[in-house]
Amino acid sequence: MSGHDHSHDHGEHSHGEHDHSGHDHDHAGHSHAPKVSAGNERAVLIGLVLTGSFMIAELVGGYLSGSLALIADAGHMLTDTVALFLAWLGFRLGSRPADAKRSFGYARLEVLAGLLNAITLFALVGWIIYEAVNRLFAPQEVLAGPMFIVAMLGLLVNLGVFRILQSADNDHVNIKGASLHVLGDLLGSVGAILAAIIIWLTGWMPIDPILSVFVSLLILRSGWALLMRTFNILMEGAPEGFDSATLQNGLVEAVPGLARVSHLHVWSLSSGRTMATLDIVLADGADPAIVTAAIKTALMTDYDIGHSTIEIDWAGNGLACPAGQISP
Repeated sequence: MSGHDHSHDHGEHSHGEHDHSGHDHDHAGHSHAPKVSAGNERAVLIGLVLTGSFMIAELVGGYLSGSLALIADAGHMLTDTVALFLAWLGFRLGSRPADAKRSFGYARLEVLAGLLNAITLFALVGWIIYEAVNRLFAPQEVLAGPMFIVAMLGLLVNLGVFRILQSADNDHVNIKGASLHVLGDLLGSVGAILAAIIIWLTGWMPIDPILSVFVSLLILRSGWALLMRTFNILMEGAPEGFDSATLQNGLVEAVPGLARVSHLHVWSLSSGRTMATLDIVLADGADPAIVTAAIKTALMTDYDIGHSTIEIDWAGNGLACPAGQISP
């Protein structure tokens, strides 16, 4: 490498030295993973119990009143229930230590549960739309009174759950996602209330399947977003908004003694837990330990990458990476 001291041949870089500076694994960086706290976990668990319980009540109410809109809203509450469950699962699993077989712990169970939820939501939407089309051609009687009462109770439950989540750490990625789910479900409850009022005042039954389709589209939107998110994580994709050139250039500018970054791989282990591996080339006279420590600090504070593995390219020739690479 031009400008580097070639008196250090490969034999002088012992395996032990390479392990400490070239392959520096930062376990302290996991502090940037979603914070596990009793307050956050309790808030999510309360919201989960309230939402899940009323989801069942709304499903029963929709069946008894004959309202497809209520059943669709119960389906939307299912997305809230699963979102809250995933948030709670993230907190619960986050406190479990890694073991010999699972060196990263059990965080990926959250992602697998999300994938299963997304697939279930698509099946639910298909059934709701099928039933809605049938009811448009053959309208069924809907009991506006019970429908209105159940929808109002659903609105109150959603407001209560939203307030509970807002009292927790709303900067947490899982709590923020669950809050958005609950906020979207408020629209479903409002739609069911409007349908009940219209049926009560006019007797126009088609409004029920029409609004059920509207609510099912909300479910479809949530389900698609969840599917894409879980698929990206399982495919070792980079987090949303990640830009490789910005990260590489930013590190070179921010870290003295860093000449170049290559073979950059960034992916998510689970929600809020981002990881990276990268090769670096040192500037002349740079201290490997100081540079790698500075890179890890920059990755944690500026890019929220909590676990990083850094290999020093001593020769500076950028050997090909078998897994492919993101070029600088």
